[in-house]
Amino acid sequence: MKGDYFIIPFSVLAHLVTINVTLYLLTPETYLNVVAVKGYNVAWLLGALGLNFYTIERKERFITKFHKFLKHYFIFVLSYFAIFAFTETPFSLGYQLFILLFLLFLLIFYRWFFFTTRRLYRIEGGNFVNVVMVGKDKNSKAIQKIFEEPDYGYRYKGYFDNITSKGDKDYLGQVKDSFAYIRENRVEEIYCVASQLTKSELNQIIAFADNNLSRIRIIPDNKEIFTRAMHVDLYGAIPVINLRNSPLERNYAKYGKRAFDIIFSSLVIIFILSWSIPLLFILTRWESKGGLFFRQLRHGYNKKSFYCYKFRSMAVNPEADSKMCTRGDARVTRIGRILRKTSIDELPQFFNVLRGEMSVVGPRPHMEAHTLVYAETVDKYLVRHFAKPGITGLAQIKGYRGEIINKSDIINRTRFDIFYLEKWSPLLDLQIIYYTIYNVISGEKKAF
Repeated sequence: MKGDYFIIPFSVLAHLVTINVTLYLLTPETYLNVVAVKGYNVAWLLGALGLNFYTIERKERFITKFHKFLKHYFIFVLSYFAIFAFTETPFSLGYQLFILLFLLFLLIFYRWFFFTTRRLYRIEGGNFVNVVMVGKDKNSKAIQKIFEEPDYGYRYKGYFDNITSKGDKDYLGQVKDSFAYIRENRVEEIYCVASQLTKSELNQIIAFADNNLSRIRIIPDNKEIFTRAMHVDLYGAIPVINLRNSPLERNYAKYGKRAFDIIFSSLVIIFILSWSIPLLFILTRWESKGGLFFRQLRHGYNKKSFYCYKFRSMAVNPEADSKMCTRGDARVTRIGRILRKTSIDELPQFFNVLRGEMSVVGPRPHMEAHTLVYAETVDKYLVRHFAKPGITGLAQIKGYRGEIINKSDIINRTRFDIFYLEKWSPLLDLQIIYYTIYNVISGEKKAF
């Protein structure tokens, strides 16, 4: 834990120095005002206090809680422009936005530099913490792997267990032997596997840790049921494990993602669909009978049905709602092949996004008939319906789009969809959008 006490003051000082020096050098005409100077610094500090921005977490990395950093900076930007109302200082909006983007770059660079430096320092043996485990099961092996990550700064000494493990180099002795060892080796954190300890043993270790300045962590006995999205909530004093605590359920995700969806879909509708709809109407009707749009009932958020819109790419046929398009499908028209190859046929779904039935990024919706089949044959398939379906998704940019040929196709698609739910971030959405556009331009084998 050595050096931890200086991390927060140093980070606060580094951020304030970066903000003040940047604004002083690049915008002296607006910065050199007592109200402005106080306002900038107070805004940053109050935002940090409200978001609990400055925390010490040993396992934190550059990308960890990056969304909180962006939220903090967004609040600062709003405060920054609000200050002009009090100072009544004239300013150029374009130039101020440039300064704020440059300042964002500097703060991100500092964040990267800080975590890179800390990682190297810990690898060299600094800022470490001694840990032991009391009890051992399958779950403790997974935690041991985390201890062995050099940039986290853990020094794993071994484990104690009443079942003797001959030949195991990490075995330190029975539970009763742990007290002397912890005291003599200055062990700072004790991880107890609850399933392997009696109530009496656990109470003894807790009392010992409290009286010897050691921190104790309890690994709960949850029958080895774990997910990446697991979160522990307190109901009074009772811990309750939530196995599906998706970042998408947080307020900033709900409102931020919805705001992005509205803006993005509106731009597509105004600048692309406004002129492409009449053009495609003429071309589509010239080749085959039927309307321009094709709508199909699909399952969305919480398995609620909605009509998903596409540009019609096939001749009107009775199998449209039951049979997926295959390579060389005779139902696809000549115009339809171009639409499907370039994914232009998906553009009307931005109307679904604007209506709130879909999102720009999320698990792709399947037709109702297929959902019923996959729900019975694919493990955890319905988990993907905990989020709004998307026009594009993580599974699609990883190559799992279009026709389902082998069972592994839908299994892997489901796994990527669940991973997206568990690890969502604004940055991940932007990456998916970027690679979707890149794949459309470069061409995809499964686009037909």
